[in-house]
Amino acid sequence: MRRLPSSHFLSIGAIHQHWGNDWELQSRYKLLQNSLDVQRQKMQHTARKLFSLSLRCKHNPNHQLPRERTIQQWLARVQSLLYCNENGFWGTFLESQRNCVCHGGSMLCQRPIPCIIGGNQSCAMCSMANISLCGSCNKGYKLYRGRCEAQNVDSERSEQFMSLETELDFQDQELRYLLQKMDSRLHVHTTFISNEIRLDTYFDPRWRKRMSLTLKSNKNRVEFIHMVIGMSMRICQARNTTLDPSFFVYVNPFSGSHSEGWSMPFGEHGYPRWEKTRLQNSQCYNWTLLLGNRWKTFFETVHIYLRSRTRLPSLLRNDTGQGPVDLSDPTKRQFYVKISEIQLYGYSLRFNPDLLRSAVQQVNQSYSQVGQFYSSSSVMLLMLDIRERINRLAPPTAPGKPQLDLFSCMLKHRLKLTNSEIIRVNHALDLYNTEILKQPDHMTVKLC
Repeated sequence: MRRLPSSHFLSIGAIHQHWGNDWELQSRYKLLQNSLDVQRQKMQHTARKLFSLSLRCKHNPNHQLPRERTIQQWLARVQSLLYCNENGFWGTFLESQRNCVCHGGSMLCQRPIPCIIGGNQSCAMCSMANISLCGSCNKGYKLYRGRCEAQNVDSERSEQFMSLETELDFQDQELRYLLQKMDSRLHVHTTFISNEIRLDTYFDPRWRKRMSLTLKSNKNRVEFIHMVIGMSMRICQARNTTLDPSFFVYVNPFSGSHSEGWSMPFGEHGYPRWEKTRLQNSQCYNWTLLLGNRWKTFFETVHIYLRSRTRLPSLLRNDTGQGPVDLSDPTKRQFYVKISEIQLYGYSLRFNPDLLRSAVQQVNQSYSQVGQFYSSSSVMLLMLDIRERINRLAPPTAPGKPQLDLFSCMLKHRLKLTNSEIIRVNHALDLYNTEILKQPDHMTVKLC
C-alpha cells in the first residue's frame, strides 16, 4: 500500500499494473498460495486418516477451505483502502461513480479522491493545494479552476491584444510557497488611501473603518492591467484584547465606482479564507489571503472594511470610537489595534487598448450588417476568446447562478465605451456564438 503513488487517482487497471511490477509483492503472494496448498494437503491427509480409523463412517469426510479470493477482489479491496479509509471508518469504493459506500450509513470514510492523470483533457498533474483538482494540463488544453479545457486556436493571437499569460504563472505549490514567504517579486505597489486609519497607528476598530489600495492605472498606466493573487496584513493588538477583526473586501476589476465592485466570498463555494499566524514574542498577527491560480482575478482598487467581532459592554456602546486614542485608559486600551503593514500580491499584464478598440469597432460594424459575420469571423472568434478568458476570472457564484460580467467593465473603464456601444458588442458576440457557432449562450450578471 505504501508503495502505491498517492499523487493521482489509481484505477483497478493501474493498481494491477503496479502490482505486476512489484516483484517482492508477487513473491509474497506466491508464498501465500503455496502455504494454502500445504494446508489443504494436511487437511486431506488428516481427513483420510480419521476415516480409516473410524468403523462407523459410511461416507468420506467433506473438508472445505474458504474459497480463494480472485485478483479482482484483491484489487478492489486495495482501492477501497486507498480512498475509503478515513476517520476510523471504512467502506467500499465504486470506481464507476468515483464514490465510497461507507459502512454505517455515513460519508465520513471517504478521503479526497485525486484527479485523473492522462492525455488530452485529463490532468497532467494534480494540484498540490487540492489533490481533487488539476494543477497543470496537457499541451493544447488550459487550466480553468481545477479542470482542463480545450484551448481556443485564437488564444495565442489574443495575447497581442491582452496578455493573460506571464512568466510568473507558477504552479500551485510554487505560488503558495512564494506567497507564504511574501516574495518581493509578487509585490504590487499600490497607494494606500483612508480618511479613518493611519498605518502603524493605534485606533479603535469597534465601528467600521474603511481603507483602500488603488493603482489608478487606467489614468497613469493605460498599457497594463493587473492581477491579484494574494493579500496580507500585519495587525498588532493591545495585550489582553478581546477583539477578533473581521474583514470585508470589495474589488474593482477595472476601476469605477464602489458600486461597480464585487465582494470576496470568503469560505463560500471553495473560496479561500483568511489565515491568521501569530508572530513570535509579539502581539502582532499576519493575516494572509492566498488566492493562487484558481481564484486570481483582475483588480484596480481593493476596498477593505474592518470591523471587530467583540461584544461591547453596555457602558461603552454609546462611545463613537472616533478621535485620538488614549492608551493610558485601561478600560479602552484593550480594544485598540494598529495595522503596521498591508500588501497586495500579483503582477501586471500587457494591455493594448488601441488594438483592442479597433477590434471592437469591427465587431460593431458586423453587428450593423449581419451578413458580415462570415467575413469577420476571425475578429468575432478573437473577441469571443477574450471575453471568455476575462469572465473566467470572475468570483465564484452559487450553483446555477450566472457569473459576473467583467468583460463589460473592461470595455467601459479601459476602452471608454458608452453603455449603448457595450450592449451592441455583447449582443453581436452572443448572436455570432448562438447563430453561427451553434454554441449555448452563457448568461452573466451586469457589474458595471
